[in-house]
Amino acid sequence: MNFKGGSGKTTTTAHLAQYLALRGYRVLAIDLDPQASLTALFGVQPELDVGPNETLYGALRYDDERRPISEIVQASYIPDLHFIPGNLELMEFEHDTPRALLTRKAGDTLFFARIAQALAEVQDLYDVVVIDCPPQLGYLTLSALSAATGVIITVHPQMLDVMSMNQFLIMTGDLLEEIGRAGGSGSFDFMNYLITRFEPGDGPQNQMVAFLRSIFGSAVLNHPMLKSTAVSDAGITNQTLFEVDRQQFNRATYDRAIESVTNVNAEIEALINKAWGRAAT
Repeated sequence: MNFKGGSGKTTTTAHLAQYLALRGYRVLAIDLDPQASLTALFGVQPELDVGPNETLYGALRYDDERRPISEIVQASYIPDLHFIPGNLELMEFEHDTPRALLTRKAGDTLFFARIAQALAEVQDLYDVVVIDCPPQLGYLTLSALSAATGVIITVHPQMLDVMSMNQFLIMTGDLLEEIGRAGGSGSFDFMNYLITRFEPGDGPQNQMVAFLRSIFGSAVLNHPMLKSTAVSDAGITNQTLFEVDRQQFNRATYDRAIESVTNVNAEIEALINKAWGRAAT
């Protein structure tokens, strides 16, 4: 997650979900962004292929049309990787929630607990759930945060992006305190910062990374996600580095990119295993 668009959230989510599935984990990837870029990366056109009530909104809504999350989950073309697509329908949750808060009845599940409530129906089917949050601090993001056991904040190492992240962290902290007072969960097994779109030869970026490490210390992941034409070129055809043919690229460029992606995902996998009390395999 991050408050700012273009920080690499969707690219990170897609590669992490596929990496974990290829490593043998049972993974559910959820596109919670109305822009639905993750959905497109999974080969589904959000405007044409995703119908009413086929996003996570269908399992979160407050009326009688709410449906079990198991009816929304789709299989992907990678074994053990399922996903829930997104599209503009997700914005309905942002519009419905204020009304639901005003007309709330005893026993109604508050907005911040609804994603966790939906996931509880299928939690035994998956080892990891990866959520691609929208670039805004709305009800969807707060519900995702309340359901999450770990958070990865993507950071592009430039001053404006870091300033935006600072505002995001302040607001998030304040809102999570309010949610905690209302009975929500605001604790995580891990909360780490991932440097994205990093250019090793860029002096100001290196200075910004050093600045972030001086503030957040070991919470900043050791490995950054490098900026690479291989990643952007693969995205043109709605693919990840795990899907494209290496022969299509300059081999050195591809190898650097896949090494970066693998190192980042291995580090996140280690965080997951540590949270489970297991050694990474």
